Amino acid sequence: MNLDALMPGLTPEDLASWLSGLAAFAVAVLIWNAFVERDPLASRLKALQQRREALKGDLTRTVRRGDRPAGRIGLMRRVVDQFRMAGGKTAEQAAAKLSRAGYRSKDAMTVYLFAKISLPMLAGAAVVGVVYGLRPPVLEGAGVQAVGICLIVTFLGSMLPEYYLRHAAASRQATIRRALPDAFDLLVICAEAGLSLDSAFERVAREMGEACPELAEEIGLTSVELGFLPDRAKAFQGLTERVPLPGVRALVTTLVQTERYGTPLAQSLRVLAGEMRTERMLKAEEKAARLPAIMTVPLMVFILPPLFIVLVGPAILRTIDTFSRM
Repeated sequence: MNLDALMPGLTPEDLASWLSGLAAFAVAVLIWNAFVERDPLASRLKALQQRREALKGDLTRTVRRGDRPAGRIGLMRRVVDQFRMAGGKTAEQAAAKLSRAGYRSKDAMTVYLFAKISLPMLAGAAVVGVVYGLRPPVLEGAGVQAVGICLIVTFLGSMLPEYYLRHAAASRQATIRRALPDAFDLLVICAEAGLSLDSAFERVAREMGEACPELAEEIGLTSVELGFLPDRAKAFQGLTERVPLPGVRALVTTLVQTERYGTPLAQSLRVLAGEMRTERMLKAEEKAARLPAIMTVPLMVFILPPLFIVLVGPAILRTIDTFSRM
C-alpha cells in the first residue's frame, strides 16, 4: 500500500508512531477504568430522595427573575437557553435517553445539551488550529485532505455525547437484565408474605441496593411514584419507558392485569420469574454453543503456529545443518 497516494508526506515511521500513541492512550484508559472503584449506591439513594421530594411538591417554589444558577452549570444553562434547545421534541428525546442511562437531574440535561453544542465547536477549532496553524509535515500541500479531516473530526465531536449516552444506556440495561430474575423472586416472596404492591416494591428496592443499584433505583422510583401519582398506570408506564426490556414489560403487564382483574399476584410473578430464569439459562447456553466458532480464529492464529514451530522446527534445523555440511 502506497502511503504517499493516501496522504502525501506520510511515512511508515510517522504512521507507526501515531498508532503507538493511540494504543498507549487506549491502554492507559482501560487500566484506569479497571482500577477505579465506583459506588453508585449513594447517588441512587440521593436520586430517589430528590424524586420523592419533587413528587411531594417541596421543590415547587417561585424563582425570582434575577436569580440565576451560579458556577459552571449556570454558564452551561445560559448557553443552552441562548440556542433554545431546552424545549421542544429535542429536549424530550434527550430526557428519555438520559433517563434510560440513569441521569435524571436537570443539571444532567443541561450538561448533555451543552456538550452537544460545544464539543463540535471545540473539536473543529482544535483540528483547524492543528492543521492550519501548526501545519504538520504530513498535511503539507494536501488541501482537500485537510478539509476532510476537519469535517470528520467536527462530525465525530457532535456524535460523541450521543455515543456516550447510548453506551451508558446499553450497559445499564444489560446490568438490569442480569438482575431481573432475582428481583422477581424477591417480589414473589414479598407477595406470598402478604405485602402490598407498594411495600413489596420498596422492600425489593432495599434488598437489591447492594447487588444491583441500577435495578434498585428503578424499582424504588416506581415505588415512590405508586405512592404519590394519582394514576398508578402512569407509574408502571414510566418504568417501561426508563427500562425498555421485555422482562420489565412482561412484569408491568402482569401487574396491570392483577390490579384490573384481580388475578393472584404471587402465582403470576412466580410463573414470570421461572420464565426469566429459563431465558437467562438459554442465553448462557447459546453463548456456550458459540464459543467453539469464536475460538477457531484465535486457535489458528496464536496456538497452531507456535505448535508447528515447536514440533517441526528442530527437524527443519537438523535438515538444514545436514545439507550445509554436505
